[in-house]
Amino acid sequence: MHAIRAPHVFDGTRFLTGGATVLLDGDRIVDVDSSRFEVPEGVEVTEFDGTVLPGLIDCHTHLVADATFGGLERAGSMPDQGVEEVITQSLSAHAAAGVTTVRDLGDRDYLTLGYRERPGLPRVVAAGPPMTTPGGHCHFLGGAVAGDPGVAVVERAQRGVDVVKVMASGGFATPGTDQLGAQFTPDQLATMVDHAHNAGLPIVAHAHSLLGIRNAVAAGVDGIEHFTALTLDGPQIDDDLLEEVARRAIYVDLTMGNDRSFHALMPEPPPQLRAVAARMGFTTFDEFYGSRISVLGRLRKHGVAVITGVDSGMGPPKRHGNVWRTVGEMVDAGYPVADALAAATSVAAEACGLGSETGRLAKGFWADLLLVDGDVSEDASLLSRPREVLVRGDKVREDKARRPAHTT
Repeated sequence: MHAIRAPHVFDGTRFLTGGATVLLDGDRIVDVDSSRFEVPEGVEVTEFDGTVLPGLIDCHTHLVADATFGGLERAGSMPDQGVEEVITQSLSAHAAAGVTTVRDLGDRDYLTLGYRERPGLPRVVAAGPPMTTPGGHCHFLGGAVAGDPGVAVVERAQRGVDVVKVMASGGFATPGTDQLGAQFTPDQLATMVDHAHNAGLPIVAHAHSLLGIRNAVAAGVDGIEHFTALTLDGPQIDDDLLEEVARRAIYVDLTMGNDRSFHALMPEPPPQLRAVAARMGFTTFDEFYGSRISVLGRLRKHGVAVITGVDSGMGPPKRHGNVWRTVGEMVDAGYPVADALAAATSVAAEACGLGSETGRLAKGFWADLLLVDGDVSEDASLLSRPREVLVRGDKVREDKARRPAHTT
């Protein structure tokens, strides 16, 4: 056994008054008690003068992409060995940044399924190749559906995926697809949802267009990724739509967490999107991205369950490990720090089907811990400098350049 005692502890839902002592035994949390708790005789106690919290969760990653422009497209034609090297590097980058669980929403040939429980690396919730139309968004990953969409869902279930991903609209990474329209009809989406739920699997929809969002909501999906709501007149997210999403308890992931210093390097958008941006008065991608902060605020106002996913791997702004940036963006949008952290831990775990296993510091949960210097309740940016990370009890990062925790 081993115990970690700290003056600042976030348990996945709230900050514990007066700190706490977290007692670990191998890969599990045995107990969480007060900071004055007397541990059993012979148990080593690490006195850490900072914040202890559950490891962060990235609910939208592409482990096969190396965070360079075109990385996901290259994964579609790379040899398996090359793709597997990228997956390992991606997971290592997540772990170093305090991410202990990722949900991969688009790989090639189901390769990420083999990385779900690698020692010292984040656990993986895997979707396999996303379901798309022939020539549709991310078709190069091998997930194009030419016939009955229900059959395609059954195939994924038989392969052992943890979640089903469908492209309800076109996407920016695939030239020629329609980001303002829909890739599947409402009936096709409903068929996918029925088959996924019959197999005991959640299903989430990529949707940049308002039409794609509305189709996905009507079909009964469990989550919507991006939630950009694009139309010819720009994003159109009305209150009635938000109320319906909240009523149906659909998780929303805006896929933010960008390193905005890289926005100037972004490739030029397709002509139709340039025209939309011009009508909205945006002259740069960064201006448009900044406007998404207000969307977070509206989601909070309407009680929509928001989770943290970055779309990590999709270019330099979206490096693996950027989840901490999303927490800060939620705080900027008006979320209390505890609520923003919950979106990145306990709420994210629930969305990934792991709500009883990780995302919280509680008895019986996996020992997925993040240790950060300072008081995160006062400054969420402290998450950018992890001191120590544990995945299922295994230490995956130790920054020896900083003052070490004192062990007694």
